[in-house]
Amino acid sequence: MAQDLEPVAAVRTAAVEQRLQRVLDAFAAERLGTQHFASLTGYGHGDQSREVIDRVFARVLGAEAAAVRLQFVSGTHAIASALFGVLRPGDRLLSITGRPYDTLEEVIGLRGTGQGSLREFGILYEELPLLPDGSIDLQALDRALLRPVRMVLIQRSCGYSWRPAIAVDEIGALCNRIHGQQPGCVCFVDNCYGEFVEEREPTDVGADLIAGSLIKNLGGTIAPTGGYVAGRADLIEMACCRLTAPGIGSAGGTGFDLQRLLLQGLFLAPQMVSEALIGADLVAAVFRKLGFAVNPAPGVPRSDLIQAVCLGSAEALKIVCRAVQASSPIGAYLDPVPASMPGYASDLVMAGGTFIDGSTSELSADAPLREPFNLYFQGGTHRSHVRIALVNALTALFAAGLIDLPQTGKV
Repeated sequence: MAQDLEPVAAVRTAAVEQRLQRVLDAFAAERLGTQHFASLTGYGHGDQSREVIDRVFARVLGAEAAAVRLQFVSGTHAIASALFGVLRPGDRLLSITGRPYDTLEEVIGLRGTGQGSLREFGILYEELPLLPDGSIDLQALDRALLRPVRMVLIQRSCGYSWRPAIAVDEIGALCNRIHGQQPGCVCFVDNCYGEFVEEREPTDVGADLIAGSLIKNLGGTIAPTGGYVAGRADLIEMACCRLTAPGIGSAGGTGFDLQRLLLQGLFLAPQMVSEALIGADLVAAVFRKLGFAVNPAPGVPRSDLIQAVCLGSAEALKIVCRAVQASSPIGAYLDPVPASMPGYASDLVMAGGTFIDGSTSELSADAPLREPFNLYFQGGTHRSHVRIALVNALTALFAAGLIDLPQTGKV
């Protein structure tokens, strides 16, 4: 099976050079040196290393400014800081990619009360369902823009939904359409799982603001924690004022002498993303051959690195997660069981013994325990690890009588 995908893998590998050149150009333009590996203590006022890292990420992401902070505990935290930083009581937030990822539901106020959601601060929220084929309803968007909208939210990745990721070119067309009707509207892209998957980023094509996590693509599997926001300088400062405090904004925050890991992770990220994409193609090809529905199909152009597989039963889902965990470098002895997770509506089963806790740039597989029992694979530092985990998963499914393996038995 892997041999059949070699032409696709070659294309994904060849794409690394362009992405890496972009990183190297940013390092050179900002005169990056070993002195930027150290950070100040305390408030971090005037920390040159933090400021250089912000400018490097801004260049790589095609943005006017960026704020890269270890103080962001997750991509959701970075997104929430941007939402609370930019929006004001009475503003209207419009999601045009359907219901956002589960962890944003309580941020917006779709679930839970009394925690200070956007809704509780008087932010109006609407969402446009996607069309049956997973595309954006442009007619509904045009109708929604007949009334003032302060911010449009675009979730690039599929998240826990069964739809294609939104391509960067499509994001650019959407931003042009929105700005053409409401020039002051902020186009905000949840960029998690999308960085370095395509040649350009949303901020290259008209997005005003993007946000994401450093334990996903851009951290290159070695950033210990953190997240980023990037885009227009005024919007970045607003987000930072929410992260720290008004009047402090982006001028505060130490890097805990961990800047080298952020920079080295960024340097490694194009290669890590390529390996994860090659692994995702293999997962898609194998499960599709066994008769399972997969999204996206193997070898197609991608805009994120998530691979969804519809396993159809809770038993199959748990078996595959156990196999992935048993194939992990850390905690292989653990048995992942469904449990509640902060920010999620359903119990989750999560597998992936990663060096960075919760990292989805390393190989992981997780799913909400609800019908139709779709499992979502992400990451993988190298394709060989994905293949090992896949072989173990198929062996376990076969032993449970849930699949029939091809006579060759080869992956």
